[in-house]
Amino acid sequence: MGTRILAVEDDERIREAVKLALEDEGWTVEGVASGEAAIEAFDRHPVDVVLIDIMLPGIDGFELCRTLRRNSDVPIVMVTARNDTHDIVAGLEAGADDYMTKPFMSKELSARIRALLRRIRPAQLGHERLVFGDLELIPEEGKVIQNGEEVHLTKTEFRLLCELALNRGKVFSREELLDRVWEYDYFGDGRLVDVHIRRLRTKVEADPANPRHVVTVRGLGYRLQ
Repeated sequence: MGTRILAVEDDERIREAVKLALEDEGWTVEGVASGEAAIEAFDRHPVDVVLIDIMLPGIDGFELCRTLRRNSDVPIVMVTARNDTHDIVAGLEAGADDYMTKPFMSKELSARIRALLRRIRPAQLGHERLVFGDLELIPEEGKVIQNGEEVHLTKTEFRLLCELALNRGKVFSREELLDRVWEYDYFGDGRLVDVHIRRLRTKVEADPANPRHVVTVRGLGYRLQ
């Protein structure tokens, strides 16, 4: 089965334009106009990527993202009509892997989706188990074990943790992590890194406010210790 994309957009004109552009890339696209319809479609057919407009009637994009995240690590791209820091950060905190601001070019959207699809394949990391402290990473299986219990991470969170673990002790700038994890640097945003680091800490740190594993090196970036 080819790549399936679920596009959630209440503006019919935009929804159809996105659908046609992505179908031209060879992907199968289902477009829906509301969060409620998106949940029904998601439960009915598995998809590889979900695009969610923040401003939706009924269930808004933030709540839809949180709902999908409760049971799935499917890659999610939030779409906002304005470059508002609050909306962007809130969308990422809700569980999105990436965001885009309207208006956007179809080529940029396609590039983002291709980058998402490339980095969700943990087997490509090609390393055996990695152990540091109470955490154990199994890259080829996409698993993180902490004190004998599996920790649920999204695919992007897992890729971020693996990148840090494979280079333990190395300080990564935001730009380096955008390039290595998100696989783009010319239209990336450091907020993607900061929010994902915060989300990662809530899952792998006993005290996220005082992390032992994923630490900040002031003025430089992040490293794993």
